[in-house]
Amino acid sequence: MDAHIQEWKQRADALKSTNPKQVEGPLGELDAHLTLRSYIVGYSLTEADTAVWTTLKANHAVTSAFIKSGRMVNVARWFNFIAQTAQPAIDLPTRPKGGAVDEGGSYDIGLPDTEKGVVTRFPPEPSGYLHIGHAKAAYLNYYFAHVKYDGKMIVRFDDTNPSKEKEEYQDAILEDCKLLGVKYDQITYTSNYFQELYEYCVQMIKKGKAYADNTLQEQMRKERETRTDSSHRNDSVEDNLAHFEDMKKGTEEGTKWSVRAKIDMTSNNGAMRDPVIYRCNPQPHHRTGSTWKIYPTYDFACPIVDSIEGITHALRTTEYNDRDAQYQWFLEALDLRRVHNWNFSRMNFVRTLLSKRKLTKLVDSGKVWGWDDPRMATVRGINRRGMTIPALQEFILKQGPSKNITLMDWASFWAVNKKFIDPVAARYTAVETNQKVNCTVLGAPEAPRTEEKDVHAKNPEIGKKKVVFSKNIILDQADAQSFEENEEITLMNWGNAIVRKKSFSMNPLNLIKSSDQKIVTELELELHLQGDVKTTSKKITWLSTDQELVPVTLFDFDLLITKDKLSDDDQLEDVLTPQTEFKTEALGDCNVAELKKGDIVQFDRKGFYRIDQPMMHGGSVQAFQIPTGRK
Repeated sequence: MDAHIQEWKQRADALKSTNPKQVEGPLGELDAHLTLRSYIVGYSLTEADTAVWTTLKANHAVTSAFIKSGRMVNVARWFNFIAQTAQPAIDLPTRPKGGAVDEGGSYDIGLPDTEKGVVTRFPPEPSGYLHIGHAKAAYLNYYFAHVKYDGKMIVRFDDTNPSKEKEEYQDAILEDCKLLGVKYDQITYTSNYFQELYEYCVQMIKKGKAYADNTLQEQMRKERETRTDSSHRNDSVEDNLAHFEDMKKGTEEGTKWSVRAKIDMTSNNGAMRDPVIYRCNPQPHHRTGSTWKIYPTYDFACPIVDSIEGITHALRTTEYNDRDAQYQWFLEALDLRRVHNWNFSRMNFVRTLLSKRKLTKLVDSGKVWGWDDPRMATVRGINRRGMTIPALQEFILKQGPSKNITLMDWASFWAVNKKFIDPVAARYTAVETNQKVNCTVLGAPEAPRTEEKDVHAKNPEIGKKKVVFSKNIILDQADAQSFEENEEITLMNWGNAIVRKKSFSMNPLNLIKSSDQKIVTELELELHLQGDVKTTSKKITWLSTDQELVPVTLFDFDLLITKDKLSDDDQLEDVLTPQTEFKTEALGDCNVAELKKGDIVQFDRKGFYRIDQPMMHGGSVQAFQIPTGRK
């Protein structure tokens, strides 16, 4: 490996010329080399990537002519990938601190006191898997800490609700961060600070800034709406401490009480109307067991632990806008080090659930296969559907840290992904099994013939595939239905042919929607290889039956809910899409048997697919269709 790294470090010198003509050849070699690679040498960042990336970054003439223009697709993909995930490891003395990035969004947002250092945090609750909204929060916190500034990022598990949390989710979140390319410096837990948080709550009670309350939840909600003081708001410190002690012991009486911050019940900001900061819950905690029977709320714990851990900038979504004043109030009330708040818009998509409570309900009820179901907007779900991680990173970075709240269409999301997969996805053929049409090809070789063809016509570096030619082939019923007798068509990867004869049978099951309810059972085609493929309107996929055809199940999916945006009154059961999974049985060419799980391919004229289950004994290949942004 060392020899290869040294070779590419030397090759980087050839990329320093500002004359595009002199650089085009060496850059073309790099483009071909990167066809199926994320890194130049091996499977992680090396000095080869560092040397070449730094050279290209400094050569603006080359990056404009070949990378930003899209002329070198694989180099552009690699260049952006290194910029987004590995740039902190690259020494760039010429890169100004705080400079704008090229990813589309503006990152010069005026964060205060960055010259004193930047420490960010991503504080997920371990009560589910990360969804696409979490992905943006995680990636932007990483980006500001490690790419924009030479700082530090902490992943802190907000494990303050033992009723919802599982170690399974905790492990999954860390795996999802790794999948996203989010590099963190430290893992911490709010539960590490339960003793400190308890002491801070006692301190607030003693200062008269918090009180115990046994008001029922519904009544408390109404009182907060009407700005009515609780009957316990002015109880004595001694009574409040006694009730808090009952809560701490987890007694029957203690479970009826909570502790509320005493802020301002007349405030126009609902978050300031005496929020609950501690609850009693005797259920064992997955990390601390039965040590504690009381747990702080996120709103109380977050600012305190942020201050303790040295967080400088709390970057979070705009749903916390109203709670920023509350956050700062806690810091001031407890005389803690200040932390700066900055909020950015959450990624919201039409017809998409991002509520962990609703997602959990779908999983528990069996409406979906699990948290990694390709219909779920979880990181694992969209990755399983076929979203590549570099494309997801690019999409997030293009959104930037803007505060503007928008409801996005999935089309733009998947269109970004297509740019990454189209240049490298191998092309294969599949014919639908249902009512497939047998064809006899006149003029074809009497004995089957196999040829090696490029698996990607525009990217021969990917490799070859076998194409079998013979007089016996099959076509899709829909294609056969569209043919007129004596019409000239093009058989893809072969040449032109003329339709000489069509044979029909009745369609008693109405499987084909045609005016005369007939299905095509057989076709007779005559090769016309001297014909011009540019003159035909129909380019047809086909398969020779003189090969080992591979059973393939092609899956397509609809979005899970019918409404673009849910209202508070919507019941989940009322807005679920009745059918979201669609299967088509097909036969694939012999090359499909060699595909591996996770491979992204294109079945010609059918679309891009991710292989979810490769060829197994007695089973079919299972492939999930990848949206491309086209309606």
